[in-house]
Amino acid sequence: MSDDSTLPKALSTRLISPATQRGKGRRPVNPPIERASTMLSDDPAQMNSSRDGPVYGLEGGSAARQLRNILADMEGAHDSLIVPSGLAAVTVPLTAILRPGDEIVCTDAVYGPTRRFLTRHMSDRGIATRFHPAEASTDAIIEALGDKTRVLLIEAPGSLTFEMVDMAALARACAERGIITIVDNTWGAGLAYRPLEHGIDISVQALTKYVGGHSDILMGAISVATQTMADTIFETIDDNGWHVSPDDAWLALRGIRTLPLRYGTQFRSALRIVQWLEQQPQVSRVLYPPLSASPQHDLWKSQFDGAASLFGVVMKGGNRTDAHRLMSALRLFGMGYSWGGFESLVTYETSQLEQRLHQPQLEGALMRFHIGLEDTDDLIADLANALSGWGLSGSPT
Repeated sequence: MSDDSTLPKALSTRLISPATQRGKGRRPVNPPIERASTMLSDDPAQMNSSRDGPVYGLEGGSAARQLRNILADMEGAHDSLIVPSGLAAVTVPLTAILRPGDEIVCTDAVYGPTRRFLTRHMSDRGIATRFHPAEASTDAIIEALGDKTRVLLIEAPGSLTFEMVDMAALARACAERGIITIVDNTWGAGLAYRPLEHGIDISVQALTKYVGGHSDILMGAISVATQTMADTIFETIDDNGWHVSPDDAWLALRGIRTLPLRYGTQFRSALRIVQWLEQQPQVSRVLYPPLSASPQHDLWKSQFDGAASLFGVVMKGGNRTDAHRLMSALRLFGMGYSWGGFESLVTYETSQLEQRLHQPQLEGALMRFHIGLEDTDDLIADLANALSGWGLSGSPT
């Protein structure tokens, strides 16, 4: 391989270049899909050596290895590990690191299935979780760290209500106390934000979302700053058999090639649409840190180089019936609980807020939108038609 001075500096180039490097003879642009459980060796001494490739199919083939290398480059990580879902990307490091008597401090805006894992699985194993208010200041979060706190779990931004925190300041405070920091970086996708460069120990993301990009795989990534942490987490993956299929690894590798193009296009479309939504009489406010009117805007701008196309909309009044009517009136927005793919989506989220210990004060029903790759004018026309039937009276339920 060439020395670092000759390597492409642009990430968008590096995401593509591994498939086109010269000096390896004639080969396909994409690595082959190697469907195999048993790996044959040439002699008995070779059977237990990983120097010549995987010993067993669980260890992953060419696509998985190339995907891990690209993810590590993108996240600025020592190593990136892949697991079967975005949720597993969060739960596996916690399982690997925490022991009975330890404590997690986490935002109250945490992703719902992550909350379920913390309050059910972790609690049953003697590991406590304390949830700080989603809108807590950096100082308040630091003050919440206790003697038993082993992990600070951060979402950037928080699920559904999109609060931001100063992650670099939190990383410094945790490092001084020997506390491990984990950031769910799915919204930043390793492009708009690189947590490890700001002192975070572990960056996780759901590759299901933007990296896959086509709504056809489930996968997660765990990117770590040190070899020691990589070894600790890999042991847990290996001991539990939480590996990824070669077909899914290949699909994620396919998706990551066009990630910067899709992510940037969808961000620009989302920004135009949220600016339009801000002007609509049925909308109280839009929850999206890139908006200059957002109270989180300065924090976002100081840490991020872009944004996902996922945001919340607080309506003026309204209830579940109103929200369902709005969703049914939309023609270009699918009703589904994911995001990051090529298609636009809408969900009603007020009911999910009931899980929180610290309830946000909202003026009406909470909707969540994901903006895909459809024409922006078409999406705005669809929204305008659906919003025209919104009732301005009623209270959120």
